[in-house]
Amino acid sequence: MIFVDTNYFLRFLFDDGSPQHKKASSLFLEAARGEKDLITSTLVIFEIFWVLGSYYKLKKIQKINIIQSILDMVFVQLKERSILQNALERYRKSSLELEDCYNISFSIKNDIKDFATFDKKIKKFL
Repeated sequence: MIFVDTNYFLRFLFDDGSPQHKKASSLFLEAARGEKDLITSTLVIFEIFWVLGSYYKLKKIQKINIIQSILDMVFVQLKERSILQNALERYRKSSLELEDCYNISFSIKNDIKDFATFDKKIKKFL
């Protein structure tokens, strides 16, 4: 099992012609063929999302599409894939931040009935 960090995903997604892009692409291709077992974490997904906005200055829909493409990589194990899918869909349809959508989705998935927040914006979506 190989843990895939944020920078590997970013090098793969943004082809700058570097040796790092080639190495990342090779790893993902091997995994797609079933030759390597990959895993990543929810934190990595949020780091990617943050870099897409802060460094690459991408718009909401662009960030959504890229995160969706990562979540579609079924050859990369991701324990909270369904929660992230749900959060991304909530984010797509709302004015909430992705992390708020994740927290709502996490609560629903884990059958948590009460949500303690002072955030009025979140309360509208509960």
